[in-house]
Amino acid sequence: MRLTRFTDLALRIAMRLAVADPAEVYTTRQVAEAVNAPYTHVAKVVGRLSELGVVEARRGRGGGLVLTERGRDASIGALMRELEGAGDVAGCEDSPPCPLRSACRLRDALRRAQEAFYAALDPVTVRDLVDGPSEPVLVRLLDRRP
Repeated sequence: MRLTRFTDLALRIAMRLAVADPAEVYTTRQVAEAVNAPYTHVAKVVGRLSELGVVEARRGRGGGLVLTERGRDASIGALMRELEGAGDVAGCEDSPPCPLRSACRLRDALRRAQEAFYAALDPVTVRDLVDGPSEPVLVRLLDRRP
């Protein structure tokens, strides 16, 4: 299974904000630069993370992005379920629809495998991903600011 670019960016943004200096607030543009992604795409991802309560987007002077405590403790499996949606792994319903779909067992097997994938990530939190050796690397990402 391959994650969508949207989910991949969301996880990278959450990880980067998880190690941000609490005294500093970073703009969407700074975070986009840090994760090497287009600003417009990052802005959409940040909007969704904000809807989910993972990121707080503060407006105005001194505003910026902050990872919430809920975001810090978010289950990666649950977050991925929200971001990836309930779509099938295979394109059974694509146009034209697969002629085997009415009698196919593959779709159900893939759905179970997808849920097992998410379930394996349920106990892992954003906090778990940034502890230890990955923290210094993540911190350096925003140190490249102009």
